[in-house]
Amino acid sequence: MTAVGGGRLTVGQGTAMYVGAVLGTGVIALPALAADVAGPASLLAWLALVVLSAPLAATFAALGARHPDAGGVSTYARLAFGERLSAVVGWCFYFAVPPGTTAAALFAGAYVEQAVGGGQWTVVVTALTLLTSMAVTNWIGLRASGAVQFVLAGLLVFLVLGSVLLAVPHVDLGNLTPFAPHGWTAVASAAGLLVWSFAGWEAITHLAQEFRKPERDLPRATGIAVAIVGLLYLSVAFAIIAVLGPAAADGEAPLGQLIARTVGGDVKVVAAIAAVLLTIGSINAYMASASKLSAALARDGAFPGRLSGGTVAGEVPRRSLVVVVALCYLSLAVAMGTGTGAKLLVLLTTGQFVAVYLIGTAAALKLLPPRSPAWYAALVAFLGVVGLTAATAVYMLWPLLVTVTALLFLRWNRKRRQDPIGEPVT
Repeated sequence: MTAVGGGRLTVGQGTAMYVGAVLGTGVIALPALAADVAGPASLLAWLALVVLSAPLAATFAALGARHPDAGGVSTYARLAFGERLSAVVGWCFYFAVPPGTTAAALFAGAYVEQAVGGGQWTVVVTALTLLTSMAVTNWIGLRASGAVQFVLAGLLVFLVLGSVLLAVPHVDLGNLTPFAPHGWTAVASAAGLLVWSFAGWEAITHLAQEFRKPERDLPRATGIAVAIVGLLYLSVAFAIIAVLGPAAADGEAPLGQLIARTVGGDVKVVAAIAAVLLTIGSINAYMASASKLSAALARDGAFPGRLSGGTVAGEVPRRSLVVVVALCYLSLAVAMGTGTGAKLLVLLTTGQFVAVYLIGTAAALKLLPPRSPAWYAALVAFLGVVGLTAATAVYMLWPLLVTVTALLFLRWNRKRRQDPIGEPVT
């Protein structure tokens, strides 16, 4: 498949999409969770996932440049292995987006509630506002979405990097000891939690055809984003642990605690603004990607046919977007109705992204030119994801259920259309 574009995304906007999709809310929520699990040794988990990000991102960029299609990873799976695995990976990604974006909105809502009060009502209203505003932005079209993302990415990079630089004089290396208070095996557990922070390298592949020149612009945007995200994640995680010490594992708003410790005074409003900016970028990118994906799955017979409009570059998949937003609202209702909050949603998201990465990198090994730099990057990424699969085994039950549902739908739809599944495309 040739890398034809025709879209409107520039390298800068594509980089911003990546930064928003990957950086997301990991900075505002997960450093504390990882530190609670592994202590200062959680920095090794952050480092491992940053290192894995480079070949993983390069793999999906290479695939997106060669096969620009709204189906993204599901398209690569179809080309490599056939319709069944294509449907599985598409469903896993698609049904990871509503709980994942809703969890992000709830994290931001918690920061806003700490700043202005109001209890759970503030959290819910903030989450609803974020989800709805990003739905409207995507409804207008990807040009507006990309422009918004570019501005947001610049603001959040400035805010996060500024927080780290202000924290430098307050670093106490004594806070790094004991380095592994819960044992070295806890690093693997922390890595399992942090997968949620690094999900996103596959998301922009669904927008590959929206780049002006995918074969040139997508790899460039990817490389820049890897450098930015790696720098920010490592520097923030280090600063939070080295400055806050044991308190890093206690708070629900570690970035806010860091700002308060370094700047002084009550800076809950500043922390809330940072949380909202980070969350908007993540929700915006994932809504755009999931909407394109569901339209592509419907086009290929792996999703209800009524959602098939909007797969061509420049088109807005509005029916698909409506379904994505509705599922986000449903996720919010379930999270608040069961009292589990964002934790349940994170658990529903993590395993599905690992499944997407596993199938996606395996497809890359078959589709990319053997023994090329991109192929070797895919090999390293595949081996790394196999390790992540072992670390997140407990989270794989939900993607297993999604897999069964996807295959049942595909079988039913095949019989209804009397269109048998063909052999894998070579």
